Amino acid sequence: MKRLLIPFAGLLASCSLPADEAPADTPSYVDEAPLPEGWPQPGPYNEVAEKHYPAYRAAFTGGKGERGSFWTLFRHIKKNDIPMTAPVEMPMADRDGQLDEVGMGFLYQNTSVDPKEVDAGKVEIRDVAAARVLSYAWQGSDSKKNVAAARSALEAELEKRGVEGAEFRILGYNGPGTPRAKQTWELQALLD
Repeated sequence: MKRLLIPFAGLLASCSLPADEAPADTPSYVDEAPLPEGWPQPGPYNEVAEKHYPAYRAAFTGGKGERGSFWTLFRHIKKNDIPMTAPVEMPMADRDGQLDEVGMGFLYQNTSVDPKEVDAGKVEIRDVAAARVLSYAWQGSDSKKNVAAARSALEAELEKRGVEGAEFRILGYNGPGTPRAKQTWELQALLD
């Protein structure tokens, strides 16, 4: 299996690029790393869709998607000879009406990956249950404006379904090697 670690090395650094870059005319996924076993492809773009995800294992760390979080997880997978997958997961919390990242997770290829070493207090290995989500995918920036637009679309569908208090996460599929306008993001509301 080809390892693609470096494309994600600056994922967090790229978050500070200008937020108003225009997205690609016709969205199409730029595949930089394999998805975990059984995961659906990102998309459809610019619409709400219900998706189903299998159970998975991931390494998580706290923080707001800061460089330190990324590098902590990167060192973890490198030290344990674990290939990088896409996406990177960022759990979100509502703070004064705005979604903010409250951690980061690197997903393993499957649930049988068992790291030899774990930095206690810095990295937590979690087995995450299968889930059904509402998802909104887009290409371009992960700016506050784009996240808010995705959230608005998801909340309209949640209201239509009579669902309250959903948890959110963002999935980031590309590193800085992909032009900003071609980077794929999904904001998801977990249903169960």
